[in-house]
Amino acid sequence: MVGHVLLLLAGLFVAPARTDLSVMTWNVCTGTNSACPFYRAGAVELAENIGRHALGRPVKPDVIFLQEFCTGANGALEHWLERRTGRNWTIGSWGLLSHDGTPYACHPDRLGRPRGTQSIAVAVAGEAATFQIHPLPAPPWYVRRAAICATIPARKVHACGTHLSSGQQYDDRQPGAPYRTRQIKRLLEIAAKPGHRTIVGGDLNVSPPDSGYGSAAGRRAIAPAYRAYQECDQRGARRAGRWTREGKKIDYLFAPKGSVRRCHVERSVTLSDHKPVYVAVAL
Repeated sequence: MVGHVLLLLAGLFVAPARTDLSVMTWNVCTGTNSACPFYRAGAVELAENIGRHALGRPVKPDVIFLQEFCTGANGALEHWLERRTGRNWTIGSWGLLSHDGTPYACHPDRLGRPRGTQSIAVAVAGEAATFQIHPLPAPPWYVRRAAICATIPARKVHACGTHLSSGQQYDDRQPGAPYRTRQIKRLLEIAAKPGHRTIVGGDLNVSPPDSGYGSAAGRRAIAPAYRAYQECDQRGARRAGRWTREGKKIDYLFAPKGSVRRCHVERSVTLSDHKPVYVAVAL
């Protein structure tokens, strides 16, 4: 009898199991940039390489944000992930539009086959999810921008991925990063969903506030995200992180403050000009 009581008492002091959600973001640079090894990669090649980077790293994602992907590869990626993980996957995507509303097409693959439109995408494993596209402010002379958000009711998660203006001469070219500033402001409004935990990120094309590189306007533009959330690779109060493209950090994953359990930035990637970033979040 005493033994049974002790076991019951011990059970009262066992902490409940923590539930994690893992997210990966990666600009795969496959659509139109001929300087990237993934340029003109076929759907199966894209799916296999993205899938291997998702499953073969210390943080294995339940949600994947992709940028500079191609809509024609959605089915191949979904099929590859389902076969290799034994889980159902659902992919939502949005194809970029040129300033005149025409699709911003991916260049054909190496065999000349069409690959659809250059896109942003969110892939969700296991749970039922709904997807919503939210337009973002964008320069009227270049491609339109948007965020795609996945709502996962079973986990009370709202996961939003995006690819913001580049800040190059052809995109958000005025001084002061006006469009990226407006895009980030709108992104934070979109990402906040009552009763849900927010995960938000992607290729934001600005440098961290305390990084000491990039434009001062870009660093100011991203500061509100750090006030609202914890960035995956943030160390203490310093708002910086390991580089993700050409010596600079421009790829981000933000989560509720205090929830980040692990952050991984992949270093061995040569298929894209960006490094994937992974976060494990306690729900």
